This record gives sequence, structure tokens and C-alpha cells, in this order.
Amino acid sequence: MNPISTIDLEFDAEKANLGELKELRDGLSVAFQIGDTLWVANDESVSLERLSLIKEKGKYRYGQHKQFLLADYLKLPVPAPKDPADIEEVDVEGLAYGDGYLWLVGSHSLKRSNPTIEDGFKDAKKQLAKLSADGNRYLLARIPLVEADGTYSLIKQSPKPGKKRIAAQLQGSAQGNALTDALKDDKHLQSFLTIPGKDNGFDIEGLAVVGARLLLGLRGPVLRGWAVILEIEPEEDAKKPSILHLKPIGPKQRLYRKHFLQLGGLGIRDLCVQGSDILILAGPTMDIDGPVTVFRWAGGATAQKEECVVTADQLQPLVDVPYGKGVDHAEGMTLFSKDGGAAQSLLIVYDSAAENRQLKAHTMLADILPLPKTTAT
Repeated sequence: MNPISTIDLEFDAEKANLGELKELRDGLSVAFQIGDTLWVANDESVSLERLSLIKEKGKYRYGQHKQFLLADYLKLPVPAPKDPADIEEVDVEGLAYGDGYLWLVGSHSLKRSNPTIEDGFKDAKKQLAKLSADGNRYLLARIPLVEADGTYSLIKQSPKPGKKRIAAQLQGSAQGNALTDALKDDKHLQSFLTIPGKDNGFDIEGLAVVGARLLLGLRGPVLRGWAVILEIEPEEDAKKPSILHLKPIGPKQRLYRKHFLQLGGLGIRDLCVQGSDILILAGPTMDIDGPVTVFRWAGGATAQKEECVVTADQLQPLVDVPYGKGVDHAEGMTLFSKDGGAAQSLLIVYDSAAENRQLKAHTMLADILPLPKTTAT
């Protein structure tokens, strides 16, 4: 195990609570660093959180928290309810940057109720049979970023002359979108669309931008030990640029490509690009604690001419990620640099954060894991 350091993520007290018993820091599902800005999200929220890198007395931390409500930039599939407590989560599971846009993706997954054993056997059985779909999870979108003094902010439309950038999302509704519609006839994935994510059902949990295309890493399904990455190419509607469509890029004019990766039975929890490679945060697809490993897919970020089958000997294990018993489930990963230079470390954030990560009010410790020197690009 490589040595692990930590960095404080400090959230504003007025924005830190999702409810009486839930804080933003308790369930971070994604992280992405661009410049001195770190973007994170909680999987039960409908917002993105921006933190800025601060250096004081030779030490680094993230603070100056600012919250960006997604409904201010996008048309969420489910309108905001009268009672804010009833809002349906987006379950943001992927963030990535490309061509002036911050891209984001929801899990696109179904949920199964978690049984409360204390309520009795009959109630527990009923709860286990209950499935639900939060319509806002069917969100795949991009929002323009603007930079000022090293800090990045979201904006609905770029004010600068030249190439016009506008917030846009994949065409869809609270029942699905163009991607799930396209997958309904897929021989590998169609049967998993009606299975909850934590039951090895369809569940997007990673996002990477490669040129004009997006790579979507699936936590599930894992097929006979093989994980799946979907490749898509969104394009603007000619008449309404706030709407995105999927360009035919696959065999027989299919709207996507599939890449199969032999990750030893693990699903994909996050993706990020390093040079021409793709780094893969891999962990259990089911609701168990570990193992969790970061792999390198060498050349994965170069343009693929066709669908790939990537065997275990083509995937380099880089570092094992710590996990706890019922806590510290690694969900988000981003390349990390303190000085703007080439990143040689990974910043990892966790869902179900352990108490020892919550040392101060509204503050969480993220892990910094050095990448092996032999893998530097």
C-alpha cells in the first residue's frame, strides 16, 4: 500500500445539511479537480458543490464552499415539488471536463428499499419488494464553465463572443432518456435496466471526456466478471441547442459502443483521464465493502475504432484503495495537484464516511493516494 495523506474538505455551515440527519459530507459520490477548484456532489442532492484550494502556513485544504443548484442551469426531468424534502435526487455519479463544459451524469438506476428489520419480518419483506425510480437520475448534461482568477463557476450560457456555449442535456424525461431507450434492445444490457443498481442492475458510476465522446463506466451489470464501459457522442439539436442527441457511432448505426473490461468481478465506480490512458476506480457492484482498486487502461483515452474487449493482462493495477466495515466506500476519484503541475496523485472521496473522517463540523477528510512513479506520463 502506498502512503496515504489526507486533505480537509470544508463545507459552508448553511449549505452543509441535506436534512436533519444527513450532511453533504456524509455521502460524496464524485470529485473532479480543475485548476484550484474541486467539484464534488452528494448522491442524494440536486446540486454541485465547489471548493477552492487554500494554502495557509504551508498546509493545503479545500474551502470557500459555494453551492450551484442544477435546476438553475438545466431542466430537471422531475419538477421541483412544493415541499423541498420531497425533491428527487439526481444521484450525480460522474463529473468530467471538456471544451469549456463541465459534464455530469446521474446513475440512471432503479432503487430497492432498504428493509428496516426493527419493523418486523412482514414489513421487511414488503420493503424489499418495493422498487422506485427517481426521475432526476436520468440526467446526462453539460454546463459551461467560466474562469476568473483561477476559480471556475457554472454559467447557463457563455457571454463571450465566438463559439457559443450553452447548458444542454440529453433528450429524455422522468421515465428515461435517449440512452436508456437505445439500450432497451441491447442483447447484453436490456434485461438489467429493470434491476436496481445495487442488485447488479444497470448503474452508471463513472464519466470521462475523450474528445467529442463520453465514456460511461458501469458499476453494474458485471457480466461473468466483465465490467462495461459505454461510449457515446452527444451532439446539439440543430434547432434547440439546449437539447442533446446521440450520434450513431456503433455497429449498424447503433447510438453507442460497448467496451468490456476484465476487472476480476469488480464494477466501475469512477473514471478519469491521464494523458492517453483511462484510470478506473473499481469496486464491488453489490452492497459490500471491498475490495477497491485503481487500474490503468493504457491507451483507453485514444480514439477507439471499434468496440473493445480488454483482458486482465491489459489492465495494470495501480493502487489498492482503503475501505472500512460498513463505512468508507470509495465513490469519487480525480487527479490531484497542489501546484498546477502534472498530477501524480489521486484524490478519493467516500460515501458513508467514517466518523474519523469528520474531525470538525461540516468538514471531511479526503484521501490523497500517490500514483506509482513508474506510471507517470
